[in-house]
Amino acid sequence: MEYILQPWPWYVSGPLIALVMFILIYFGKKLGMSSNLETFCAMCSAGKKAQLFNFNWRDKKWNLIVVLGAVIGGFIARFLLSNPINIDLNPKTVGHLQQLGFNKVGKSLLPPEIYSWDYVLSIKGLAILIVGGFLIGFGTRYAGGCTSGHAISGLSGLQLPSLIATICFFIGGLVMVHFLFPLIF
Repeated sequence: MEYILQPWPWYVSGPLIALVMFILIYFGKKLGMSSNLETFCAMCSAGKKAQLFNFNWRDKKWNLIVVLGAVIGGFIARFLLSNPINIDLNPKTVGHLQQLGFNKVGKSLLPPEIYSWDYVLSIKGLAILIVGGFLIGFGTRYAGGCTSGHAISGLSGLQLPSLIATICFFIGGLVMVHFLFPLIF
C-alpha cells in the first residue's frame, strides 16, 4: 500500500500508458476525453438540431466507460489513496505565487484562493469559469481534440496535426502562465 501512495516513477507509469495505447491501437480505438462531449450530445438527441451530433453514439460507448473509470478512479485516489503532504515547490515559484495573492502555496494540491466555494461563487470566479469553459470547449472543438487526445493518442499514432496541436498547447500554456495569469490574479 505504501508503494501505491507514492508518486510512480516514469519507468513504471510511462510503459503503462504505452501499453494502454498499444491495446487501443490494436482494437482500432482512439483515446480522447473531449470526444465524449459529442457522444453525450448525440445521446441527448442533439443530432436533430445539428448535423455534427447525428451519429450512432452506441459505437462510442466504450469511451464513455473510460470517462466513468476516470471519475471513479479520481474519487478513489482523492478519498482513499491520498497522502496528505505538502507539495515541494521551487521557492521562486512559491514567492511569485505569494506576490499574486496565493497565501497557502504548496499546502494543498488545489489552492483555496481559486478552488474554494467562496471564490467559485464570486463574480470573478464565475467569470473565469464561464470564459475559461467557453475557451476550452471552443479550443477543443477547433483543434479537433483535447490535450490528452493529441499529446497521447495523436503523437503515438505519428499524426502531424497532433504534433502541431501539442506544440500550440505548450505555447498557449506558456503565454497563459507568464502573461495572462498575472493579469487575472
